Amino acid sequence: MKENTKAKFQHVSVATIATALYKRGLRHQVIQGVHPVGWKGANMVGPAFTLRYMPAREDRNGIEVFRNPDHKQRVAIETCPEGHVLVMDSRKQADAASAGDILITRLMKRGAAGVVTDGGFRDAMNIAELDIPAYHTRPSSPTNLTNNEAIAINEPIGCGDAPVFPGDVIVGDADCVIVVPAEIADAVADECIEMTAYEDFALEQVEKGNTIIGLYPCTKDEHRTAFEAWLAARDGDHFYRRVKQDA
Repeated sequence: MKENTKAKFQHVSVATIATALYKRGLRHQVIQGVHPVGWKGANMVGPAFTLRYMPAREDRNGIEVFRNPDHKQRVAIETCPEGHVLVMDSRKQADAASAGDILITRLMKRGAAGVVTDGGFRDAMNIAELDIPAYHTRPSSPTNLTNNEAIAINEPIGCGDAPVFPGDVIVGDADCVIVVPAEIADAVADECIEMTAYEDFALEQVEKGNTIIGLYPCTKDEHRTAFEAWLAARDGDHFYRRVKQDA
């Protein structure tokens, strides 16, 4: 993942990315039902590293399986690459936890960019205080062994009804999480920066009392011209201007 692509995604919203993907015919990339476990104040961005759970079978999921050093859940925590987001397919099932604060702390210490599950975390009150972005559906105290078996690492999964392929770019903001296919991530990031700049401009105009007709979306040349002037007038350190100059 290019560093400038990562930086661009850190400055845009999931909503803006969803619109850019919609334009490309991709309508189901938002991971449904997940929310921040304590918003960290900055976007989560990183390539996906995946873990898939399947329904637990009682004779395979006694507490003793945690003694196995090759247990998939533990291995995923210990092998998720630095800067990646661990994304867990927990079958949209939060009756048992996908992980708890000890495992997420280890993930944080290993330099992961974040963690997402369409299930729930135990010890959520502690995870909320950690310096790692985390997203789930709701707190869940029972051990994952109750309902789920960790079965596969870094293969394509579904998480919250969204398809996730290893290496896809995962972006999370204060609202939710979206999956950007890796092969179009650079182009989507570029478009979203421009979209975000225009949205800031449009919001200023609306706050001044201007109508949204012709302004948002931009369907009049006069607004495009005014936006270009607005952007050119930004301070040289303004992120949008720097990106435009670097393009």
